[in-house]
Amino acid sequence: MERLQYKIDINAPAAKVTELMLGKDTYKLWTAEFEPTSDFEGSWGKGDKIYFTGIDEEGKKGGMVSEIAEHIPHRFVSIRHYGILDDGKEITEGEQVEKWAGGFENYTYEEKDGVTTVTVDLDTTPDFIAYFDKTYPKALNRLKEICEK
Repeated sequence: MERLQYKIDINAPAAKVTELMLGKDTYKLWTAEFEPTSDFEGSWGKGDKIYFTGIDEEGKKGGMVSEIAEHIPHRFVSIRHYGILDDGKEITEGEQVEKWAGGFENYTYEEKDGVTTVTVDLDTTPDFIAYFDKTYPKALNRLKEICEK
């Protein structure tokens, strides 16, 4: 796997940024850049299981099965991906999962003078680098718009 990094400065306090980034009603607003039906099920507490979901063209729910490896409110969230959700069923082993299972997606929030720098560190396979390089900046810009309203 390769590690990618994306950063953005948002003119809002870290508490507001994290609440809007991770909030049940606002998460899907910025992650729609990845998938229009993007959502999550679960909670953001350390050790919690969380599903990152979307609905495909056939109406099936799919996505990622993950665990919140660490959560320091308004400072850091670490997500460990360990499986996929396929039509509502968890798959945690096998060829589909092996190439990226155990990858992390980390969000770091650093606030200075009312500006929060959001840094995303993401493990991915080479075949997704171009997708993330195109889509993550769009998603973070959408988050910035939401937070600066």
